[in-house]
Amino acid sequence: MRLQLAKATEHAGIVDWPLDEPLAEWSIDGMQKVPGLHRHVVRLVEVGETSYVVKELPDPLAEREWRLLRELAEAGLPTAEVVGVVTGRDDEADGLLITRHLDYALPYRTLLSGRGLRIPYLGERLLDALAGLLVRLHLAGFYWGDCSLSNTLFRRDAGALSAYIIDVETGERHPQLSHGQRALDLQIATENVLGGLLDLQMGGLLADGIDPVETALAIETSYDRLWHELTGVDEFNADETFRVDRRLRRLHDLGFDAAELELVTTVDGARLRLVPRVVEHGFHTQKLRAITGLEAGENQARRLLNDISRYRAVLEQRGGRKVVESVAAARWLEERFERALAGIPPEMAAKLEPAELYHQVLEHRWFLSERAGGDVGIDETVASYVADVLASAPAEQVMTPDEA
Repeated sequence: MRLQLAKATEHAGIVDWPLDEPLAEWSIDGMQKVPGLHRHVVRLVEVGETSYVVKELPDPLAEREWRLLRELAEAGLPTAEVVGVVTGRDDEADGLLITRHLDYALPYRTLLSGRGLRIPYLGERLLDALAGLLVRLHLAGFYWGDCSLSNTLFRRDAGALSAYIIDVETGERHPQLSHGQRALDLQIATENVLGGLLDLQMGGLLADGIDPVETALAIETSYDRLWHELTGVDEFNADETFRVDRRLRRLHDLGFDAAELELVTTVDGARLRLVPRVVEHGFHTQKLRAITGLEAGENQARRLLNDISRYRAVLEQRGGRKVVESVAAARWLEERFERALAGIPPEMAAKLEPAELYHQVLEHRWFLSERAGGDVGIDETVASYVADVLASAPAEQVMTPDEA
């Protein structure tokens, strides 16, 4: 038997698991079945504050997923963190793939049923998130081959959703995908999503107002729009820098940056050519991490950066002089972010990620201020948010479909 661990010191406790026994026969503390239909035996194992997903599958597939998931993670793509792989158990036993459970992930059944989620219902955002994930994978040369709702997890991201790939058994990594490969992957995604929606509808678990056929077909529309935005080449007159800025802002709002901006001299004069070859995902996420050290989703990071900018303007107005961004961010972190989270009771603080909690506090403050006709203080906002919203909300750190 061979055990490979990505971070041996961090996950050393795995060596004490009954790795030589069939997964279906395991009986260890913190283990539970994962609801839903699965091609293979799957178990969730909670160890302290860390949760793992263990999947039993043939050695070649386990090794392949181990490699592909690591490649996707190294490329900065949203995926499950691979922890380890076990192969060579014996001639009749399959291998084991061990990944880290994605904290605060919401299963699609929970999202599309509209049950159990009070802050807020996000079912209509799910397909946009899935289309966005597929575009990002294709830009990186990854052919999924089995894009579906059940192979994806979703996390809140400041009023939207971020999608994460968790199953890559059929995946292939290429230097670049052809139009035919992308089209086939998109067709498979549409068919699989339609099947998943129809299954929910037949079980009476699909929220009212969602048409399975129209919803599934809308994936292609969302995909095509985003693909064009991220790959279309624009040319401008050299003095039309405002148009360049406008295009860059659209890219930044989507979480991307432009890899090339070149000046081309032609017989008609100088031209600027913008080539949005995506080099990395998460423009706002990386900027927020750089100036505050906070980890957040892309939309969360954008919202928090906007709040930092507003706070910086307040500081400059009060002091009558410019305040550098790093100084404003440090003061914002202490006087706004940490102050708000300090008002959340400890027993409720883990219901949502810190960045999502703060985003929802900002949303609640806007609502209260609109109702009051003037700004409401942060302390009053937090108290109201805890009592009226968070207290009755479910904990989402580790959530399975049967909790919907």
